[in-house]
Amino acid sequence: MFAEAELSDDKFLCGRLRLLQPLKGYRAATDPVLLAAACPAGPGESVLDLGCGAGAAALCLGWRVPGLQLAGLELQPAYADLARRNAERNGIPLEVHEGDLTRMPKPLRRDFDHVIANPPYYATGGSPSPVKARAQAMQIETPLADWVHAATRRLRPGGWLTLICGADGLPEVLGALAPKLGSAAVLPLAAREGRPALRVLLQARKGGRAPFRLLAPFVIHHGPVHDGDRESYTPAANAVLREGADLTAQFR
Repeated sequence: MFAEAELSDDKFLCGRLRLLQPLKGYRAATDPVLLAAACPAGPGESVLDLGCGAGAAALCLGWRVPGLQLAGLELQPAYADLARRNAERNGIPLEVHEGDLTRMPKPLRRDFDHVIANPPYYATGGSPSPVKARAQAMQIETPLADWVHAATRRLRPGGWLTLICGADGLPEVLGALAPKLGSAAVLPLAAREGRPALRVLLQARKGGRAPFRLLAPFVIHHGPVHDGDRESYTPAANAVLREGADLTAQFR
């Protein structure tokens, strides 16, 4: 487990949430916030966060939609412990289990209305982070198709998968949807207007039969280049990342 001296106390959603995170290791940034904003969960519904880390996505979602039944699965015990601590200190119930998504812990072998996932997106090889926990959280070891299949098994009929991944991983994710997931929609995430989307958000429904949709990009920053120390978020991105607004209307 992480010692107190190894942790920072970070603000999310302009301080609406405060999350303990390791000073060295995987640290949540915008991806889990965007993932939570895209999940179409409603009060009283159940949500499973695959690879929940320190709980950022699940807790952002729980803040936006009170009354959810939230559960998380995390491979690394130290991060699972942080997710439990973060849930308690923010007053958002979150059931966290440790384990591998390819060998789902027995308490999670039940149906959920929603599954959310932020899989690792760096390919193995090259120069991994010297911090083992960060390398394990960021580099692909379990194929993206396995994440989709694990989510599919946990979804009730009519339930929704919401996933964020690198754009280069999208073909594998789309190939893994059939035959049980359909009605897929992909929202490209562009850092700036006119830039290629390096990440995408995907929604797909268990048993869905609607045609595939590729949506207009969601642009994160103003201007063609980074300008000083300012974040320069677009109004839409600021509403999501700072105010906790949802992205679900983008998928309608």
